Amino acid sequence: MKSEKTAGKNRRVRKKKSRLGRHRKSVLMISAVLVMLCGVLTVNSFTLMAKNRNYEEQERELQNQIEEQKERAKEIEEYKEYVNSDEYVKEAAEEKLNLVDPNEIIFKAAQ
Repeated sequence: MKSEKTAGKNRRVRKKKSRLGRHRKSVLMISAVLVMLCGVLTVNSFTLMAKNRNYEEQERELQNQIEEQKERAKEIEEYKEYVNSDEYVKEAAEEKLNLVDPNEIIFKAAQ
């Protein structure tokens, strides 16, 4: 009777070991796949963070350019107002056409 119990016990132990052996291979394969996926995700995350830094830098540069262009547009608008003023017309007439105001005295250097 003891031998039957021992034989039955041995069979059960062998079955468990053979099942564990098969499962062990599966677990190792699944673990290897998970480790590879984690590695790929890590590398991709570093790549994306580097791209994000580059995009943030480009965004700052573009914001600076926008500010510069707004300043330039403001200067152009001010110049446009100046060109349409009587003061500009008077200066242009004096420089280009050598015109003077009626009550203005001009002194010329002797040559």
